[in-house]
Amino acid sequence: MTGVVLLYVGVVLIVNGIWLIGQARAAAIARHVPARETAGVGATAGGRGFAADAAAGQELGGEAVVAPPPRTGEANPLFIQNREVAILNIFTGFIGLAIAITFIVDGGLARIPAEGLPSIRNGGAILLFAFTYLWVAYNQYANAGGRALGWYSLFVAITAIVFGVYTVQATPGTNTADLWLAGNWFAWAVLWAMFWLLLSLERPIATITGWVAILEGAGTAWALAIALLWGKLAFA
Repeated sequence: MTGVVLLYVGVVLIVNGIWLIGQARAAAIARHVPARETAGVGATAGGRGFAADAAAGQELGGEAVVAPPPRTGEANPLFIQNREVAILNIFTGFIGLAIAITFIVDGGLARIPAEGLPSIRNGGAILLFAFTYLWVAYNQYANAGGRALGWYSLFVAITAIVFGVYTVQATPGTNTADLWLAGNWFAWAVLWAMFWLLLSLERPIATITGWVAILEGAGTAWALAIALLWGKLAFA
């Protein structure tokens, strides 16, 4: 089940990274486009204009976003509409939620409480990230500000460091999967700390955060998921 969660975490981090980069580029282009060229330009499906879809850039980049014209905004393959990428966040969030509940219930039903603790701990860890993706999806649909999500991301980052230290201490011998997971915890701590800087402190780091999300999505989650699902690696 952990492999399934990591598979979709990898995908969602990569796509959200592309979305972040596209939003940052749209915001940068908008700053250099005269206002008269952007006034009343190109509403997207459902009556949402480019300003609505780039609203995340206002929070993510810390600067006001003016809707770019179609030739410089939507034409960019990295520009993904908020509601489109939100579907993947919702799907991944609910997969994580379902598997986390399964882990927690399974651990709670263990005959010996100490034996069920690792399962409950795994469920709690998965919920940290599942809730992040559901919250991101809500913000994308509602064009909500991201400051509260940023402070939650700081909490996740700090917790990830604790989980990373614990995983290193608990890893028996040189088990590759466990050591890989331990490294992942520290990498995720860095990424979620960047989300905090981006959303709550409004640092203009949307592009670099997007690239880090893409690299971590491939290296920390997707690749490990493939190794686990194909039986090349296993947790001790």
